[in-house]
Amino acid sequence: MPAGAGGCEDVDVRVFVLNCGSSSLKYRLIEIATGTAVETGLIERVTDHGDALATALEHVGGARIDCVAHRVVHGGERFTSPVLVDDAVLARIRELAVLAPLHNPVNARVIELARQALPDVPHVAVFDTAFHATLPPHAYTYAVPRDWGVRRYGFHGTSNAYVSRKAAALLGREQAETNLIVLHLGNGASATAIAGGRSVDTSMGLTPLEGLVMGTRSGDVDPSLVDFRRRTEGIAAEETERLLNSASGLLGLAGASDMRELLRREDADATLALEVYCYRIRKYVGAYSAVLGRVDAIVFTAGVGEHAAAIRAQALAGLERFGIAIDPERNAASGPFISPPGAEVAVLVVPTDEELEIATQAAALL
Repeated sequence: MPAGAGGCEDVDVRVFVLNCGSSSLKYRLIEIATGTAVETGLIERVTDHGDALATALEHVGGARIDCVAHRVVHGGERFTSPVLVDDAVLARIRELAVLAPLHNPVNARVIELARQALPDVPHVAVFDTAFHATLPPHAYTYAVPRDWGVRRYGFHGTSNAYVSRKAAALLGREQAETNLIVLHLGNGASATAIAGGRSVDTSMGLTPLEGLVMGTRSGDVDPSLVDFRRRTEGIAAEETERLLNSASGLLGLAGASDMRELLRREDADATLALEVYCYRIRKYVGAYSAVLGRVDAIVFTAGVGEHAAAIRAQALAGLERFGIAIDPERNAASGPFISPPGAEVAVLVVPTDEELEIATQAAALL
């Protein structure tokens, strides 16, 4: 992330943010000087991203656009900060589809179409992996033969960048002097250890499959599981990988990936799914407390992290000896502080804003 990406609020620039998933397109036209949205929208169940982009541009109409900022999921080792898009950058994003086959091709397609539709303004790519470019070798290195060419990259980078800056401000501390554990809990979920504004470890890896239990992703499993299913059931590796991504996690354990539904249910499957989900979070909090040495705050963000008080309480239960506790009344009010007054480790709820962070980073680059 560019140094000082949060300090360009006085720039009179309008940034059109395109944040596309494999089957969705979020868009927002943001005035950087005020951080306000001129236009915003979400198109779901997208089958043709070209049509979705056309709808977004129609909604924006004739509004002034000074820059288009694109979220790109995977930047590999090549892209560790935002970049102006040219033909060579677009080609490299396509090449990185081997690391993000569901997302990078869609990201590249929307960038291509947006450049055609808006050829007279700069286009900036902001990479979800870039925030984790500061991972030290001992954190990103897998203990496999070096010639495999694989490593941990990490994701949810724009969210972590935004939330960690806001959390430091809430604590009244300089970001460079603040150690945080950020729990981004949405349909995808990750934990990140942030020391002085720099990512030093994160739960997602080469792909977003590793780490916490998620809506449809398994998180950490024994890698031999893939071959075990091949040997015992004749299931191809590709099929098992697909199921680990799209039919596992909460969905695999309880038949539903929506946390709101699971919290309403009282059956054994739902109860176990929530216990597994929260236990995995608690393990990572313990591990990252050891990594950081000193933790100033634990920060919950994203859909589940911001709205599910019961999950926040269950995930951190039993950590009082580590100075980590949740105040029930504050938790029910969703913060921003949900730890008891004067707690050794603050626990915060900080709503994320990936689109604003993407726009801010793009404006800082320009």
